[in-house]
Amino acid sequence: MNEIFEELKQAIIDGDEDIVEELSQKVIAESINPVDAVQLGLIKGIEVVGELWKAGEVFLPDVMMSAEAMKVGLGLLEPEIAKLGMSQGEAKGKIVLGTVEGDIHDIGKNITGAMFTAAGYKVFDVGTDIKAEDFVLKAQEVGADIIGASALLTTTMSAQKGIIDYLKEHNLRDQFKVFIGGGPTSQAYADEIGADGWAESADEAVALADRMLGK
Repeated sequence: MNEIFEELKQAIIDGDEDIVEELSQKVIAESINPVDAVQLGLIKGIEVVGELWKAGEVFLPDVMMSAEAMKVGLGLLEPEIAKLGMSQGEAKGKIVLGTVEGDIHDIGKNITGAMFTAAGYKVFDVGTDIKAEDFVLKAQEVGADIIGASALLTTTMSAQKGIIDYLKEHNLRDQFKVFIGGGPTSQAYADEIGADGWAESADEAVALADRMLGK
């Protein structure tokens, strides 16, 4: 089984959407755990691409190709992960998840959503380029425990603080935990803006939510 995970990882590194689609379909057809396929295949591949990008060993078009291949895999495997989450009975908690206003990056958000779903949380994905008030309105609508806000740009990080400020201005700060994440963010930044949680990876975000909600 490890072989297919390695093949998925390599297909992401190669940015080969066709192979990723073929392998993801194979995962589904052979009832292989889709969470493992995402964690040990897709994520491992995009992590390698990220490291190569930092080292200047690949170029932006290569990264974009890998990102598109990642979307193809997640698009096929996320519904299967959702089925696993639903099979585990009552949700452990509810999280409204989105990318902040001015930012359209969604891969990290999508991975995080998939991992929360797999862990038994009910995830409400509000998409990308989302205003603070829309995060909050959705959280109120569904009775969320957590608002998760992703930002991949230094120019959009301030919108994460905007969500916290909006909650404070409307006397809602105590109603929701606010998690932030994304490439330019850090624990120090989370502390600075008064966020409840920050995580470097989707796995860590789930573990943090479990601890914070006592699950």
